[in-house]
Amino acid sequence: CTGHVQSMMKDSDLKRDSGIPERVTLKKEIGLLSACTIIIGNIIGSGIFISPKGVLEHSGSVGLALVVWVLGGGIAALGSLCYAELGVTIPKSGGDYSYVTEIFGGLMGFLLLWSAVLIMYPTTLAVIALTFSNYVLQPVFPHCVPPYIATRMLSTICILFLTWVNCYSVRLATRIQDTFTVGKLLALGLIITVGLVQIFGGNYESLTPQVAFMFNKAPSIGQIALAFLHASFAFSGWNFLNYVTEEVVDPRRMDSLCTFGEKLLGMFSTLMPISVALSTFGGINGYLFTSSRLCFSGAREGHLPSLLAMIHFKHCTPIPALLVCCTATIVILCIGETHSLINYVSFINYLSYGVTIASLLYYRWKKPNLYRPIKVSLLVPVCYLLFWALLLGFSLHSDPLVCGVGLVIMLTGVPVYFLGVYWKDKPKCIYDFTEWATYLGQRVFFVVYPQIDPIEVAEWTDRSSFTSKASGPL
Repeated sequence: CTGHVQSMMKDSDLKRDSGIPERVTLKKEIGLLSACTIIIGNIIGSGIFISPKGVLEHSGSVGLALVVWVLGGGIAALGSLCYAELGVTIPKSGGDYSYVTEIFGGLMGFLLLWSAVLIMYPTTLAVIALTFSNYVLQPVFPHCVPPYIATRMLSTICILFLTWVNCYSVRLATRIQDTFTVGKLLALGLIITVGLVQIFGGNYESLTPQVAFMFNKAPSIGQIALAFLHASFAFSGWNFLNYVTEEVVDPRRMDSLCTFGEKLLGMFSTLMPISVALSTFGGINGYLFTSSRLCFSGAREGHLPSLLAMIHFKHCTPIPALLVCCTATIVILCIGETHSLINYVSFINYLSYGVTIASLLYYRWKKPNLYRPIKVSLLVPVCYLLFWALLLGFSLHSDPLVCGVGLVIMLTGVPVYFLGVYWKDKPKCIYDFTEWATYLGQRVFFVVYPQIDPIEVAEWTDRSSFTSKASGPL
């Protein structure tokens, strides 16, 4: 066995000389700054440019809409604290999917994965890309709406370019995220400063209670619940660092420093959206980066084709998973009804949050003695789940069609799970086809399964637990 290890060490020297990394696996290249920009960039660059209309329509007044924004941000902050505990307790990439699969089992995890890959992330990416193209083309078409074909073509070019960037280098993708996030924060800071100057100058008539709470219609509890759903879509992105946990240099540090603070920054961005093209470009990059890791994690657990669990042998990026996310987004763009899907996405998104945070309580009961580097008070998940149950209940009562379609989209994954995952004795032709497709994908994309580090193997030879840890890979 020692000779085998020495041979592996020699192979690693050859790989180093040829420019191929010793360890073909996802690299820990996300530092503190990049982790913060992933969260900020996805919050500011997601639904803040389309959700305010829905929040205002359902709340009925400017004042109540602002209350919805503030409370929505506070509830999201509670959720981020729960995700911080889950992220360091179960240090796997994949976010909600990985936690629910680990705690509740394969079916529940697959339903979250199915709805996210099928609808949630492709739709969100398509909406951000369309927002980007509309604002970029606005100076070219100052007196009319940009043509349908032009916006779709520019959106597709943007998605294809950022997909190539993410396929080529994790470091380059995070540098783009850092740059555009800093730029949008500077622009937002300037606008907030100008707004404060106006307020202190006495120009705040619209914010007085008499004007702000002037209702154009009497709001119902169900309508307020729908307003919160729209706000939750704008706040989406606060949990995205959990999707790339395995690539973070120090997950404990990141979760404790980022998931709470950056959520609050997202609330300010909803009030004064500016530099939209800047924000949305960084948002597209962030969503591609994190959603591809969800596909990667799902394939690694056996819930998606194994090809999606492979990474490039030199760049160490999940190219097949990135291409799937890119293709799904372009398909949604071609459908053309992206905005009508936002209501369904908001409901599915909020449902996923609640199931994930419920898994935290179950895990506390199931494994009370498990070491948890971050452990929040039980009041935090309990308060979140109480609000979550009330919100979904009133939303179902107020708009059963939209919420019902969201549930149907998620439940369509049940037969897919039993046919594709649970059913093990499939006909041989199906296995032959999947093996052929996987082999073809390996040759086309130059991808391999993540490998074990030879240096780690050498270290294992000096441990008494060598057999239990290294017998599989060796």
